[in-house]
Amino acid sequence: MEPKERILIKAEELFMKFGIRSVSMDDIANNLGMSKKTLYQYFADKDELVEAVVDGHITIVQGDCINCKIQAKDAIHEIFLTMEHIMQEFSNMNPMLVYDLEKFHFKAYQRFREYKDKFLLQIIRNNIEWGIKDELYRPDLNVDVLSKYRIESIMIPFNVSVFPPGKYNLGITAGIMIENFTYGLATIKGHKLIQKYNEQHKKHLSYEDSKK
Repeated sequence: MEPKERILIKAEELFMKFGIRSVSMDDIANNLGMSKKTLYQYFADKDELVEAVVDGHITIVQGDCINCKIQAKDAIHEIFLTMEHIMQEFSNMNPMLVYDLEKFHFKAYQRFREYKDKFLLQIIRNNIEWGIKDELYRPDLNVDVLSKYRIESIMIPFNVSVFPPGKYNLGITAGIMIENFTYGLATIKGHKLIQKYNEQHKKHLSYEDSKK
């Protein structure tokens, strides 16, 4: 593996676990067993490294979202496939990460906002329109308002004053919010599918737990 790729992987791992502010360039170099001088040959400063990590992570998550859409049998199935990815990712994420981005790494945060407010918003909008078309979601929904409501509610679990990390699991909290949002969209036909996919999701989680 190339040194630059090793740096990006280790930096992302440490940022996800501890947040960004609490991880120094020294910490990253020490965890990699390389000198800080070598680290600075690839990244001029921490800002540049954070931007590269965020950009790489967003690229992967966008691919996951597109794959969920391709694999989904219907709009509700797409949400449950996406929810599994989100719960897995969020369960290993320090909730301070987004706050650190916004407060200390402006360009990286702007990249995150662009991804959230353009790409993710369109994914949500497309899902709601698909569900309405297939009569799984109510026909009277305001797609514009609900898409924006959902995109902003993604950030709620990261509010550590409302959901302290020691008391709430980020992934589980996000999953509860996604499920309840979907119930609010759904018709009776859609509710039955939610229950079906929920059962499958619980069986999948039980199976994963049994392998640990």
